Amino acid sequence: MSLAARGRSSARLAAVQALYQVDVTGAPLDGVLRDILQSRVGGLALADDPDQEREIPVPLIEANAELLTSLVRGTVERREDIDRMIDGALSAEWSAERLELVVRQILRAGTFELLERSDIPMRVVISEYVDVAHAFYGGPEPKLVNAVLDRLARLLRPGETTERRPEHDPPR
Repeated sequence: MSLAARGRSSARLAAVQALYQVDVTGAPLDGVLRDILQSRVGGLALADDPDQEREIPVPLIEANAELLTSLVRGTVERREDIDRMIDGALSAEWSAERLELVVRQILRAGTFELLERSDIPMRVVISEYVDVAHAFYGGPEPKLVNAVLDRLARLLRPGETTERRPEHDPPR
């Protein structure tokens, strides 16, 4: 994966974290974005080193600031529409409000990206948010994220979901 692609992946993960923070704390969006962007640029994280049985500092991948900002601002601005779309993609007894909060933020950001970022292929969007779900969960949640975003992608980007099969000449 290229450095640019890793920066976009980092932006998606950071966007979900920012959306979660705004939802839980009610903190102002601009302040949350500023804090995330400042703490991630040139920052370090702690990772487990199983050989040494200790934590070691590792450099963070710098998030693509443009994508991060676009995802967070756009998701917040279109939240009501996005939640209605998510509700429609869930089974009848579920709604976006009943989902665990991190899952809800993953689906919101993924739905916004499917809606507004047609420059990014839908399969990339779905795969990236399934990866974000895997960062938080080891259970069935990534499968839920995959299923809901796939249903939404089929509605929002029908041209991308049509399989293109090569034309074969009929036998003579």
